[in-house]
Amino acid sequence: MSDRKPATIAVRTGIESDSQHNAVVPPIYLSTNYSFPEFGDVPQYDYARSGNPTRAQLEKALSDLEQGAGAVVTNCGMAALNLMVSALLGPDDLIVAPHDCYGGTYRLFDTRARKGDFQVKFVDQSNPEALAEVLALKPKLILLETPSNPLVRVVDIEAICQQAKLVGALVAVDNTFLSPVLQQPLLLGADFVLHSTTKYINGHSDVVGGVLIAKTQEHAEDFAWWGNCIGSTGTAFDSYLTLRGIRTLSARMRIHEENAMAVLKCLQNQPLVGTIYHPSLPEHPGHEIAKRQQAGFGAMLSFELAGSLEQLKVLVTELKHFSLAESLGGVESLIAHPGSMTHRAMSDEAQAEAGLAPTLLRLSVGLEDSRDLIADLEQAFAKAAEVA
Repeated sequence: MSDRKPATIAVRTGIESDSQHNAVVPPIYLSTNYSFPEFGDVPQYDYARSGNPTRAQLEKALSDLEQGAGAVVTNCGMAALNLMVSALLGPDDLIVAPHDCYGGTYRLFDTRARKGDFQVKFVDQSNPEALAEVLALKPKLILLETPSNPLVRVVDIEAICQQAKLVGALVAVDNTFLSPVLQQPLLLGADFVLHSTTKYINGHSDVVGGVLIAKTQEHAEDFAWWGNCIGSTGTAFDSYLTLRGIRTLSARMRIHEENAMAVLKCLQNQPLVGTIYHPSLPEHPGHEIAKRQQAGFGAMLSFELAGSLEQLKVLVTELKHFSLAESLGGVESLIAHPGSMTHRAMSDEAQAEAGLAPTLLRLSVGLEDSRDLIADLEQAFAKAAEVA
């Protein structure tokens, strides 16, 4: 466990590690293969799928940030998720997932369960009765997504981990929405942490990647073996860019949050805005839990438009500083319609069960000047209000 602060870990990992030319910033190793010192002497790195010095530096940074024992950097967030279930679950094992999880997660678990790879139950993990009922089935693994995508729901990591241990279940937490700067699930009792590093960790919307971090060395080594076996590991160049992005993570998260709070206040004054979803709001069901287990409320928020789908279309079309696009956590602000974009892999029934209204919009608030973002929202809402 590191006693350094997250900002220091993010900035200093790999700095001055070059022993050949004493470069301050570590070089990138693009070689796909590495020579053996002599016959029968297997080196630390032999082939880039199984190990790469650049990827290893990123894995160390992310593992240290989450206070883990080791990490595997993967080629995308879904690959990290697939790596975890491939390594841990068999046909008779049950995984419990949130009913309001990311659409890609739902698609992966639902599809693989239908093939018989494992069993899955999607439940409202904030409902004590529903959670107790599924825990009685003694699942092998519980996945938490807190805050959730896209409704920013919050569940009590520590409490669920304690309940899981009583039935012998392992707990993984998707920490993508907050990053290790704002939440560290392993310190709250979780066994694994996942990220789509595409999002806040890289932060510039130019690299797709993921990471799976383990609390124990045994699990870390097992994941590394499986990552090499199924070919889910990330590339050297992507790792280099992600390590470059992570050095500004703490600074970026501060501005993301500041801007999100300014945008939130703007939305609260808009007649066309119905329910707003953000843990900073006292009326949010997870507000007190978020205050306890998070170092901040994050920059992801959602709201339901109190109007028609036609007005929704006008709103997203008129916005100039919020790009209509999937993903999140980049320097640029984004707006997404989960029902037709990020969660379209879910059936209408599954979306309704998860609470995804047809007029739900999700915002990823970026690093632009908040005054420009607010002015943009105000003019777009004004245009939408003109629509009958």
